[in-house]
Amino acid sequence: MIAHISNAELSGSISIPSSKSHTIRALLIAAMADGESIIANPLDSRDAVSCISAVRAFGAEVEEISGGALGYRRALRVRGVGAGDRGILAEAPDDVIDTGNSGTTLYLAAGIAALSPGYTVFTGDHQIRSRPIRRLLSALSDLGATAYTTRRNTDAAPFVVGGPLTGGRTSIECPTSQFLSSLLLAAPLMPEGATADIEIPLLMEKPYAEMTERWLLDQGIELDNRDWKRIIIPGGQRYTPFQRAVPADFSSATFFACAAAITGSEVLLRGLDMNDSQGDKAVFAVLERMGCTVRVESDGVVIAGPGPGRLHAGEFDLNDIPDALPALSVTAAFARGTTRLVNVPQARLKETDRITCMAEELAKMGVTCEELEDGLVVTGGRPRGARVDGREDHRIVMACAIAGLASEGSMEIAGAEAAAVTFPDFFELLEASGSPSASGGRTVVLEE
Repeated sequence: MIAHISNAELSGSISIPSSKSHTIRALLIAAMADGESIIANPLDSRDAVSCISAVRAFGAEVEEISGGALGYRRALRVRGVGAGDRGILAEAPDDVIDTGNSGTTLYLAAGIAALSPGYTVFTGDHQIRSRPIRRLLSALSDLGATAYTTRRNTDAAPFVVGGPLTGGRTSIECPTSQFLSSLLLAAPLMPEGATADIEIPLLMEKPYAEMTERWLLDQGIELDNRDWKRIIIPGGQRYTPFQRAVPADFSSATFFACAAAITGSEVLLRGLDMNDSQGDKAVFAVLERMGCTVRVESDGVVIAGPGPGRLHAGEFDLNDIPDALPALSVTAAFARGTTRLVNVPQARLKETDRITCMAEELAKMGVTCEELEDGLVVTGGRPRGARVDGREDHRIVMACAIAGLASEGSMEIAGAEAAAVTFPDFFELLEASGSPSASGGRTVVLEE
């Protein structure tokens, strides 16, 4: 699908979809709990569907229900596998778990699979089959599991995980925090008397690990966190059923926040809670430094941008917010001066190498970029409309789309359907909130 984006300003309010990170953690914990949980306002996207398929493979039951009792339109009822007489996951899934394009599901579910005495096979789409996994598999092996890739000398899916976890010591470098989150979710469910002693010499994307820890603490899980350098978790613990609503997603909100910045618009992004544990709320501090005004209200966050040519350049450390790189690199392209987006080497390990891909797509728009090993240097100006490639990466698609709102001429984005991985309504909301700057026409036209 090709998306044609015309110049437009944004106005009004935009309801931001639910958090992918919270939805997946909620599904996995509910699947392992002993009883029935209700997850209100879950994300409805391809990644969420992949996680639902995974927890069903583990034996949990998931059904969609009305969320009216909790004040939401939609909810999921999850009946977890519980402890039972034979422990968590007494049987391995009877088929391969295909996580589609969901890296979060792939990594976090791998640890859960190590609780079974059987063997679970994981795979995914072609992008998933290029994402690194060996560090996590080595750590699971240190803790008693059997874990290996199916292709010799390949650091990616397909891979096999067999348990059960019996505890022990491991050291794991985490260029993605999802490695650590996987261990944190699984370790409490080890047998009574087992202990996982995890040394962490490197941790990137720390706020996402903090989110996982918050879920565990809310579940009453005991752990000894020594300043994220070492974590000790005793086994013999259990997850309990819960009722919880999923908050709006700051990662998705980033695109509309950056769109307001580059078009000089003011919008209310509904559903965002600045008290939530999501790390990507730090994007608003970056945009404030670039010249935007931000106001927190009871029902969301209002952001107003100065518009193209009036944004300030700067240097920004994106280690905690790597998913913001595509949108912020586009924002930097409309700023005055040169912006450095640094300390984010893990952006090369996402669905695509987002550092190289964004440099190449911005170059098509006439933007001067310099690749760093760990980031991008972007010289601002006024990007021109171009035909660009979304690279089958939802965040690159959406970043290129917002560039089209203020570029010189319209933008054409090939592979626009990838936005549905996390934000199925993105183009619909962009059209609804956009007011074309030229008379007549539409902000968004989608072409099969």
